[in-house]
Amino acid sequence: MSVGHAPGWWARRSLRTRITVVVGVVAVVALLAVGRVAGGLLFSAVVRSGDAALAERAAAASGAVAAGTAVPLGVRVVDLAGAPVDGRGPAPVGPDAVRRLAAGEPVTVPGPVGTQRWVAVPVPAPDGSPRLVLAARDLVDAAALVAEAARVLALTVLLGAVGVTAAAWVAVRVALRPVDRMRAAAAALPPGERLPVPPARDELAALAGEINALLARRDDAVARLERFTSEAAHELRSPIAALRAQADVAVAHPDQASADTTWRSVAREAERLSTLVADLLALARADAGERVPARPVDLVDAVGEALARLPEDLTVATTLWAPTPVAVAATPAEVAIVLDNVLANARRHAATVVHVAVVPAGRWVRLLVDDDGPGVPPAERERIFDRFTRLRPDAGEGSGLGLALVGRLVAGRGGTARATTSPDGGLRLVVRWPAA
Repeated sequence: MSVGHAPGWWARRSLRTRITVVVGVVAVVALLAVGRVAGGLLFSAVVRSGDAALAERAAAASGAVAAGTAVPLGVRVVDLAGAPVDGRGPAPVGPDAVRRLAAGEPVTVPGPVGTQRWVAVPVPAPDGSPRLVLAARDLVDAAALVAEAARVLALTVLLGAVGVTAAAWVAVRVALRPVDRMRAAAAALPPGERLPVPPARDELAALAGEINALLARRDDAVARLERFTSEAAHELRSPIAALRAQADVAVAHPDQASADTTWRSVAREAERLSTLVADLLALARADAGERVPARPVDLVDAVGEALARLPEDLTVATTLWAPTPVAVAATPAEVAIVLDNVLANARRHAATVVHVAVVPAGRWVRLLVDDDGPGVPPAERERIFDRFTRLRPDAGEGSGLGLALVGRLVAGRGGTARATTSPDGGLRLVVRWPAA
């Protein structure tokens, strides 16, 4: 397997396998490190024990050197320069080793059959000159002992790693069993039900809580989608039925006298249907969070353009008060949709006048739209921002989507939209945008 495929292979393994492999590898590495340290400590202990025995042997022979008698076999006597003074052949160690031995440091040097360990004991000769009594031993036995201990430690490490890996496999299996039960319960959970949350305040309880929150959001989204689909189908039925009725009339009575009236009615219903579909599409996009990055939009200019787009109405006057130019953080299309809907709503319900004000308020910009119509009862002011809400269906051709779209678009930019009482006695719509 190539290195490039290793991460994919590893990611495809089960969580239990990955945890067990990691624990097994860590256990092997840790036990090998412990074994290495233990082997080193054992070798050091054996060498130090042998050094003590060598020092005793050299000390036992120092009396003969001090008395000028023959020293026993197994030890050597040299002066501080490393020259032998016992008449038994050349010096066993070099000058550097002699200096270290004179300083009281044991020395390990190559010997004829392996590594040798030397220890020195200083003693004065009969003439007062300093001498070193050297005692040595081969380290073959110590190396063999350490090698045997290493084999035992290797077997112990292997058995320990196998035991730790098996224990990790069982422990992970037991630890993941509640997760398996939770997964099975979630798969068989009927709509509207929730997972039981374990009493312990641990990771499983947090997971169950998050899954329940996700299920609640799913159920809410499904309910909103079903309600939206049902209401949209109901609202689309009326203009479609009207268009079909007008077409049936035109087919049944193809006289020129009623053709103009029929086509005007068809055009009105088609315009109403087009507006309704456009509002539904904009609302669906707002619900899905689809929005382009905000940029500064001159709200005063946008209000002026929106007022120019209003159809002419000699019965309702419209005024605009804007003390200073202000810009909001949105997009021109969003601002146009919001203004068209709030102004159309005010014009639809006003008796004689609609007042529009653009007021800067620190980090915010407020748009106030007042009418002198019948107003909205306080208990119904939150509901007018819901989809397809028309408190007075006979008060115009609205679809009940305009203010819902206003609320969604403004909230998407961090603003708010609410309804209060107008000083003129009707309804005041307050739209608050973040200032650019």
